[in-house]
Amino acid sequence: MPVTEEFSPKIVAFCCNWCSYAGADLAGSSRLSYPAEVKIIRVPCSCRVNPMFLLRAFQKGADGVILCGCHPGDCHYSTGNYYARRRMTLLFSMLSYLGIEKERTRVEWVSAAEGARFAGVMNDFVKTVRALGPCRRLEDVRCRE
Repeated sequence: MPVTEEFSPKIVAFCCNWCSYAGADLAGSSRLSYPAEVKIIRVPCSCRVNPMFLLRAFQKGADGVILCGCHPGDCHYSTGNYYARRRMTLLFSMLSYLGIEKERTRVEWVSAAEGARFAGVMNDFVKTVRALGPCRRLEDVRCRE
């Protein structure tokens, strides 16, 4: 009987410096586990994430992309997460047109004191993407290993 390799999704997480990245740091220092498949990209604010960054991540081979920012009203830059929420809403409506399941992307608000929430969100997201399987819709064949 052939040995089947379990699918290990590639997840890209854009985390704001002031809340979500600090929440990830708290999860690590509290020894809370979340999958190693999650690759965190630290950004100054969630509004700094251009929707093209998410599409480019899918093109480079990501199976899921998550944007984590401060809770609305708690942004270090006052209104940054409101802009991010508006941009991501428009992107999510376009993803179905491109053939990407909306479950492969997510926006979550995680504060610096919510390390357990960060770990839980990442575990849940990886489980969801693992159930969907690999994403090959936008993948550039030149980016394969």
